[in-house]
Amino acid sequence: MKKFLILCIILFISGILYKYPEYLKKPFGLHIQSDRNLIKGKAGVLMDESSGKILYAKNANERLYPASTTKILTALIALEKTNVNDPIQIGNEILLREREESSAGLKPGQVLPLGVLLRAMLLPSGNDAARAVAVYIAKKDSNQPNMSSEAALDYFAKLMNVRAKQIGATHSHFVNPHGLHNPNHYSTAEDLAKIAREARKFKEFREIVSEEVYKDSSETFYNRNELVNRSSKHYFNGADGIKTGFTDEAGHCLVSSASRNGKKLISVVLHSSKEDVWNDSTAMLEYGFQEKYAKK
Repeated sequence: MKKFLILCIILFISGILYKYPEYLKKPFGLHIQSDRNLIKGKAGVLMDESSGKILYAKNANERLYPASTTKILTALIALEKTNVNDPIQIGNEILLREREESSAGLKPGQVLPLGVLLRAMLLPSGNDAARAVAVYIAKKDSNQPNMSSEAALDYFAKLMNVRAKQIGATHSHFVNPHGLHNPNHYSTAEDLAKIAREARKFKEFREIVSEEVYKDSSETFYNRNELVNRSSKHYFNGADGIKTGFTDEAGHCLVSSASRNGKKLISVVLHSSKEDVWNDSTAMLEYGFQEKYAKK
């Protein structure tokens, strides 16, 4: 008789959960939007920055090419291993470029603080700046100042993979500091959100990625992220970062962040189109700021 009663209770509960599957999520505090039509990009993730909770996901763990959103991890490692005021001499690593890649116009022999190089890397997406930062960090971390540029870039890629796994970005693999296409260089929307959340713990990082333009006596860098550009039709109220990306293989990518009324969000869009990447990001951010989610 006792076994019969237990079986009846199990069947009753199973029936409730089958009819109302949302109850499976509520006890665990999960409110993941499953509307795949919210964005047109191949993959996307919306994260609450404060808690790390995922609010929306589409193909969140599918391996895709991250393009220049890679530079978020490069910046994170640089900020963890050195100071923004450290002077860095530009070497021949910036000559290891590919045709038509993005550049900040750096020249061998220049000496610039890390903070300026990070801006050259994150705002106009200079691959030359990414290489300069990576080579400097690799030589410093390995205590091998005479290491070749090629060896230093390989060393830095190993640092990237170790740090990514520490963060929990376990579906990623990096082979360079800038994101130019390589079949062995990939990430996921969720991994990039985790990396961005870690990078945003640094005040210097948050300040840089929110700048529309950086100017000093010798350099001027414009931010390619239209969400933070007040003169752009894609400007998003509250946007304060983070990084664009594009290659033919990766499509248009964007890791963005925004804050409203104390709520902070990070969104990631991978493999979208030139126009949809902004609309996708805005759609996710607006979804995250909806009142019913803002109160949770």
